[in-house]
Amino acid sequence: MSPALADVHPEDTQLEENEERTMIDPTSKEDPKFKELVKVLLDWINDVLVEERIIVKQLEEDLYDGQVLQKLLEKLAGCKLNVAEVTQSEIGQKQKLQTVLEAVHDLLRPRGWALRWSVDSIHGKNLVAILHLLVSLAMHFRAPIRLPEHVTVQVVVVRKREGLLHSSHISEELTTTTGMMMGRFERDAFDTLFDHAPDKLSVVKKFADGVYLVLLMGLLEDYFVPLHNFYLTPESFDQKVHNVSFAFELMLDGGLKKPKARPEDVVNLDLKSTLRVLYNLFTKYKNVE
Repeated sequence: MSPALADVHPEDTQLEENEERTMIDPTSKEDPKFKELVKVLLDWINDVLVEERIIVKQLEEDLYDGQVLQKLLEKLAGCKLNVAEVTQSEIGQKQKLQTVLEAVHDLLRPRGWALRWSVDSIHGKNLVAILHLLVSLAMHFRAPIRLPEHVTVQVVVVRKREGLLHSSHISEELTTTTGMMMGRFERDAFDTLFDHAPDKLSVVKKFADGVYLVLLMGLLEDYFVPLHNFYLTPESFDQKVHNVSFAFELMLDGGLKKPKARPEDVVNLDLKSTLRVLYNLFTKYKNVE
């Protein structure tokens, strides 16, 4: 037994001859940026699946059998996969995973992405593979989340040879920079506008506390918003987030799609996020007299 395996759970070292298993080094799991990445992805999944009444608490334990991944992809892509709803056997679970991952591959392959997961790695509860999959899905569907940049983990690779366990360490990059990750997509009109007139966009800061957004929705939909539903003079970050979130709810009630921006992005003066929200309002209400 190598000293490097001292902190590895015994269950992870019960290997057959020549079998290999990978796991995240325990110290990497304690890294704040890694923890943030896991939390952001967990919150995103639960937000997407809220109407399905599915609550994911642990990525590797809740996603390995393909059930949650199926629901997540169906919700994100607006499709229905031809798979059995409930599968208890390992064979059935892997068949479901195969179908789900083939659908994912069909979405991502045209963009030339390197796919760093497999049926066996996902079903084997390989957290690194699951995170690679989720990050790719979040980027492809432009999830309204902010992934922490430059998240790298140390991965322990354990092999069994001649009855002995041998281990090695490799670095695995889970995220790069936001610019590089979002660079996979075509630039849109907002990027061009932001490039050419960033100094003229400070006006959108007036919407950062959510008050104008709430009042604007009332004007556009022709109703009075009761003052007890939002903070007219918000003083804290949480109160501003509450206001923007409430404005987003009013937008949904008005028939708009859910904004891709997060309320936190608007409060944090993310100009592109705010512009996209305002543009959605403009396109819907531009002909309203």
